[in-house]
Amino acid sequence: MKDFYTIRINFKGGIASPGELKFILQAAQESQVDEVRFGLRQQLILHLPHPFARTFEQKMITQSIDFQSDTNEYPNIISSYVAEEVFQKGNWLTEGIYKDILDLFDYKSKLKINLSDNQQSFTPYFSGHLNFIASTNPNFWYLYIRLPKTNKVFSFDKLIFSNEIPKLCKLLEGQILEEENSYAENIETLFSSIPSLISLPKETELEPAKFTLPYYEGFNRYGKKTWLGIYRRNEYFNVKFLIKLCELCQETKIGEICLTPFKSLIIKGIDEKNRGKWSNILSEFNINVRHAANELNWQVEDDSDDALRLKLSLVETFDKIDLRTFGLCFGIKTRPRTEVYASIMVQRRRFKLFNFIPLHFVYDISYTEDFNPNGRTKKYFETSILRINLDEQLRRSVLKYNKMTAENAIKAAGLRDDHKENEVVRPSTKKVHQCKHCFTIYDADFGDLLNNIPAGVPFSKLPASYVCPTCEAEKKDFKVIEVENVSI
Repeated sequence: MKDFYTIRINFKGGIASPGELKFILQAAQESQVDEVRFGLRQQLILHLPHPFARTFEQKMITQSIDFQSDTNEYPNIISSYVAEEVFQKGNWLTEGIYKDILDLFDYKSKLKINLSDNQQSFTPYFSGHLNFIASTNPNFWYLYIRLPKTNKVFSFDKLIFSNEIPKLCKLLEGQILEEENSYAENIETLFSSIPSLISLPKETELEPAKFTLPYYEGFNRYGKKTWLGIYRRNEYFNVKFLIKLCELCQETKIGEICLTPFKSLIIKGIDEKNRGKWSNILSEFNINVRHAANELNWQVEDDSDDALRLKLSLVETFDKIDLRTFGLCFGIKTRPRTEVYASIMVQRRRFKLFNFIPLHFVYDISYTEDFNPNGRTKKYFETSILRINLDEQLRRSVLKYNKMTAENAIKAAGLRDDHKENEVVRPSTKKVHQCKHCFTIYDADFGDLLNNIPAGVPFSKLPASYVCPTCEAEKKDFKVIEVENVSI
């Protein structure tokens, strides 16, 4: 039995006041909490020892700070506020508009609510139940509803005015939670229940931005200011460090700290004259801010050491083989019903004998259509993968994406038509070799990473000593089968 409570504190829109955050952290420190985490929905997460629960609660009450203990009933309103000015600028959506909307929420939502700039891809569009995405019409937003416990997204036929969003969310939440089953059968009934409000006809459908994950770490210039991004490999932030960070914000008149959906922090508005102070605090606590890009493009479910260890192991493999992962976002789920934003998802589950008796863990790799993490159409690259084969199968899924990207670039340049007479038509299926004991496949287009066999080596050219990487069966125990041709 665990000897702590898991405490979650919401910061609406991912915006934290340095003064309030400092107060929470000092209360946590006095309760013997040395490290805290941040969540995918821009929440602060800490493990509070049982003996200090009452004292911590009293301190929060004195400042009217809401918190959740061992529950996530109120999953926070998240926004792409963090991206404005530093990753995205030039359209009508500003930091002030976000704040105006967030200030109008006068209730705690049990549904997930997302506010997103349609020209950025740093924060997710559709991971909420009520998803508002900025349109090209100033102060008007698309509305996409995803009912609880479902994955299908429904689009409302009108654009919603900014100041109507909080009122509409409150109304929809009451109806959805009261009559969830009936709306699951007929979403039009829910849409028709929306009263008259300030809106515009939706003349065009949303065109999601192409996914490009910005490098969100380190010191970066924008205009005459600097922003600082801080990521921690193990997800834990030292409480003493964060308290000093809050104090430096107060000293240098920075009024907010942004929490990102990648469990990192961004501090905007650093004056050049104060940059040395920020560098010093990083040095004092040995904070590294230059991690590799193929480590930053991962989303791991909240407060999960199993998922984090798996991520670090997979990142290490990618690093060893120098794999290009540009344009992708990876996710890891080890528990059901967690919402993770990803182009390629690794999901762990128990293998069940006869679909009933749980045995060892296996993994499924899925990806979204066009590998855009905002896509809702999920396809499977491979299922029921043993851990020993997961690194190789994930590598193959990345190679599939890189091949697709290269082909799309050729099409865009018109080169395919220019060389059409020389084009080789690839058949829809191909022959591969499969181990008859554990069903592991050897595909010459991918090779065998575990046995140091590079891509391009046909099965017939493998040495007689070759064995299955999973069960070590001999080469003669492989048989020829035909599969869909998705080779690189």
